Amino acid sequence: MDENPTASPSPRTPTVSWEGRYLEDFAVGDVYRHPLGRTVTEVDNAWLTLLTQNTAAIHFDRHYAGRTQWGRPLVDSTFTLALVTGQSVHDVSMNVMANLGWDRVRLPNPVFEGDTVYSQSEVLAVRESASRPDVGVVEVRTVGFNQDGVIVITFERTLLVYRRGHGPARTEVGPRWDERSLKAAGLDTPPVTP
Repeated sequence: MDENPTASPSPRTPTVSWEGRYLEDFAVGDVYRHPLGRTVTEVDNAWLTLLTQNTAAIHFDRHYAGRTQWGRPLVDSTFTLALVTGQSVHDVSMNVMANLGWDRVRLPNPVFEGDTVYSQSEVLAVRESASRPDVGVVEVRTVGFNQDGVIVITFERTLLVYRRGHGPARTEVGPRWDERSLKAAGLDTPPVTP
């Protein structure tokens, strides 16, 4: 196969790899294992604790935390909530109009600096909105767990999700090949426009 390193990029229309689920894509009982885990660092814990002015020494004072039953700092629980909510966006709320609330937030086991957190969500309810024809209501239960499978957080979340074709477009802008960009990419001519 001959490849020309200075050939123009493909004239095919680019596609978005994943646009997320719309209201029509949710079914009660579906379980989505969110694809990305995240290792929690000491900096994550310290920054969030300082940003939120949380003065509980168990989060930022290693000497103090070492004298507790845990023997080390606990990760701020609001960080855990934010992290696991963020992990679920890929499958649950890429097409969210608004979060309506978190309910039944429970933290059955602590998260420590160095733990890697994974998560999954189960669809509990899906219904049309009574007042907005462009969205519907989705309820999920999300579970976060560490590298050993120990559950560190559970919560239920209710959100408004756009119906297919009703949310704002995200991919309207495409690349503009000016001379500087062509030179940087090692191309002689602009690509064919689809």
